[in-house]
Amino acid sequence: MPHISANGIELFYEERGNPEHEPMLLVMGLGAQMTLWPDEFVNALVEKKYRVIRFDNRDIGLSQKMEGDKAPGIVWQTIRKRLGWPAKVPYTLADMAADAAALLDALDIKKAHVVGASMGGMIAQLMAINHADKLLSLTSIMSTTGNAKLPQAEKHAIDALVAPLKSLDEETVVAHTMNIGRNIGSPGFQADPELLRERALKNVRRSVYPAGLPRQLAAIIDDGDRRARLARVTTPTLVLHGEDDPLVKLEAGQDTAAHIPGAKLVTIPGWGHDLPLELVDRLATEIALHAKAARATTPIAA
Repeated sequence: MPHISANGIELFYEERGNPEHEPMLLVMGLGAQMTLWPDEFVNALVEKKYRVIRFDNRDIGLSQKMEGDKAPGIVWQTIRKRLGWPAKVPYTLADMAADAAALLDALDIKKAHVVGASMGGMIAQLMAINHADKLLSLTSIMSTTGNAKLPQAEKHAIDALVAPLKSLDEETVVAHTMNIGRNIGSPGFQADPELLRERALKNVRRSVYPAGLPRQLAAIIDDGDRRARLARVTTPTLVLHGEDDPLVKLEAGQDTAAHIPGAKLVTIPGWGHDLPLELVDRLATEIALHAKAARATTPIAA
């Protein structure tokens, strides 16, 4: 699992599957390492004959950290955004989309199916907006358009996500991670506490870097409303969303599908803001069927 230079920074990535199969790029969300794509999910896509690539976004996991860059305060940045005043951010979501596109270039991949979750869905949307020639298909999972009028996250979910870490002691970070999982997870597919702890511990031992989260959050706020830009997307699009997502509400997925021409929306009862093992096969099947249909209309060498 090597590092690779892309868009002027070093990204850590992993790929599984036959290199001759069609590539599928997985883009993870806010403050989340690539390992939040469960191995079971990745393997399910490999079994469906895809070359699956996942990577750490900049400022998280084992990819390059943007040390020394300071994000603006969330409240002040939000106010400035609503007033139409720019705020200086360390990097943008468009930069992160360019990272992902450059990763494909560095791997000598002409086109890929791109699947993004949460903030990763926003990045994937921007890939379809700014780098359409790199996409065979787009799947936006539990994400949004950036429309400020959509229902807001439930308080317990957002509080858990942005709560400051009291220390970097391993047990403290594991407890913090598990608390996020409990508060944003699926009401209908609640994870076994021991499994939740095991995965949290594995991720904590892989990397802990809380400084990246506010910078990524600043990039989300800076990007604003994508609806007008999404209306120009021509990439075949699938939108997957949980009907019980406490962090990015169902209406956000509906809004995403409504503003991408021809997008297909699939919603699942009981699903929150995570990737439960019970839904791995269902989600992998939906994505693979969409990719296959899109492939029939999008030449890979075009």
